[in-house]
Amino acid sequence: MKSPYLLSIQKYMYKRRYAKRTTESYLRWIAYFIRHNSMQHPDDLGDKEVENFLCFLANKRNVAQSTQSQALNALVFLYREIVKSPLSVSLNYVSSSKKKKLPEVLTHDEVRRFLNLCPEKHKLICSLLYGSGLRIMEAVRLRVKDIDFEYSCIKVIDGKGGKSRVVTLASELHPLLRAQIKMVEQQLSIDLETPEFGGVWMPHRLRYKYQAECKDLPWQYLFPSLNTSVDPESGVLRRHHIDEKPVQRCVRSTSKRANIQKHVTPHTLRHSFATHLLQSGADIRTVQSQLGHSDVRTTQIYTHILQNGANGVKSPLSAI
Repeated sequence: MKSPYLLSIQKYMYKRRYAKRTTESYLRWIAYFIRHNSMQHPDDLGDKEVENFLCFLANKRNVAQSTQSQALNALVFLYREIVKSPLSVSLNYVSSSKKKKLPEVLTHDEVRRFLNLCPEKHKLICSLLYGSGLRIMEAVRLRVKDIDFEYSCIKVIDGKGGKSRVVTLASELHPLLRAQIKMVEQQLSIDLETPEFGGVWMPHRLRYKYQAECKDLPWQYLFPSLNTSVDPESGVLRRHHIDEKPVQRCVRSTSKRANIQKHVTPHTLRHSFATHLLQSGADIRTVQSQLGHSDVRTTQIYTHILQNGANGVKSPLSAI
């Protein structure tokens, strides 16, 4: 059970429409910050304690730069919105070093082996991760209406950074997707027989504009959860989308069964999508658009995978 203080912050964030994952993340960091300062109330702490905490994360916990930034964002929110005493804009702390990593990419044969061994339960969503270059959360949040069979594409709404885009859809997946939508329709008809069922969660700006459509098929999640649950924001019984963790576990276990000697995650399938697109002759701007990258330099990292050796350098050993 969370403390009354944390529960009040949670309620504050729900009312102001913060994303569920953002709320959970901020609460974890705020609780960690309080524990790190011997359970002192944040009202009695300030810039100095925040600086010490961020230095602790970098020096003692050796966290990544993105993790440290997430902690900072949570504390900036805490002091700006809750304590009503904003932190200094010139905090002095040790910044975590950002480690540059090249993406792990599967070969065509490895992808084929992976998908052949993927359990039916998660085969469709894994096929979309590779076939359309989706992020894991973009995939689990897909709605029935986002699939366009006529133009063979997928509309990704409010992806990372709140950006939307249109990505390709392999025609080979049409039959599986139609079967999945039929299953969603059958589940919806059962849910509608439950008087307490309040329909699917709708985005904040649309829940009032299209009040009745939360119980219509197009708005239902393409990969619905097996069980209904109570929406913590509204207290209404809904059927949410599946959790991403079982998909992540499936990807890891399937890669082992396929004897792939690489660290494979759902994002590896997205990396492979981008690399194979470039390999097939797609230009960098097209791949950038498909991935939803704001900066083409983010996409260019995949060109390193296609080069002959490091930076295109031919080893002198080849001349002997």
